[in-house]
Amino acid sequence: MVGIMSAMIITREPLIRPPTEGRTQSIGRYTLDLLREIGIGTGLFLASISSMRHLLVSRRMRRETVAQIFAAGIKSLPVITVVAIFTGMILSLQIGLLLKDFSQEIYIGTTVMVTMLREMGPFMTGLILAACVGSAMAAQIGTMSVNDEIAALEIMSIDPVRFLMTPRIAAMLLVTPLLSFYTCMMGVLGGGIVGMTQLNIRWSQYIQNALEFAAVKDLFVGLFKAMVFGAIISTVACYEGFATTQGAVGVGRATRSSVITSFLLILIVGYFITSLFYNT
Repeated sequence: MVGIMSAMIITREPLIRPPTEGRTQSIGRYTLDLLREIGIGTGLFLASISSMRHLLVSRRMRRETVAQIFAAGIKSLPVITVVAIFTGMILSLQIGLLLKDFSQEIYIGTTVMVTMLREMGPFMTGLILAACVGSAMAAQIGTMSVNDEIAALEIMSIDPVRFLMTPRIAAMLLVTPLLSFYTCMMGVLGGGIVGMTQLNIRWSQYIQNALEFAAVKDLFVGLFKAMVFGAIISTVACYEGFATTQGAVGVGRATRSSVITSFLLILIVGYFITSLFYNT
């Protein structure tokens, strides 16, 4: 049943519709198309989640999941390390200079730690993975779509969602929280370097204040936010890949759309998650 539903979601017949007349009709059609895209993406995600039970019995899916974990996690570490350290350094420098006017620069550790855990860690991780990993997923699956490899899988009674999308979503759900935590730690390290070299704060004072005022809730909210971002990135990338048409031009369009859509959803969803957990 899941395979039939997946095939129905992926197969996209051309929509033949009359041209719109007037701005109101154009806005209405755009809204309906947007809702349709959201519905298809949600259906793909649910179909992929329901197929994750096959990871326990399929050696091929496990190998693919491990390969995706390596591609999303290990290969992204150099970029994430540089971005995280300099993000922490920028936060420490800018906020530290402001706090120094009030002789409160000793609390810079708290500010960097809480900011990285709550927002900047998951946010920067999501943006990097959307640009590096999500674009690669969209391009790979998009190339398979325009070369009729997706159709060949369906002809062989192989569910494309289970075969291609499930390992990628499973890998992103696992890797994104781990990378987010790593980003936070590297950001705190970068902030500590600036604190010692430019704000005259001892490392022990910096770490003590960072750990004293950071709550466990901040850590778990950040990890949850990162996991949601991982689901968004992989779902959007796979959906854009499955929907690719028009050859190489379509692959480039799908890759660009995947990155832009992931960026926008990360910003919007991140705001609502923060509001949900802290606006009480």
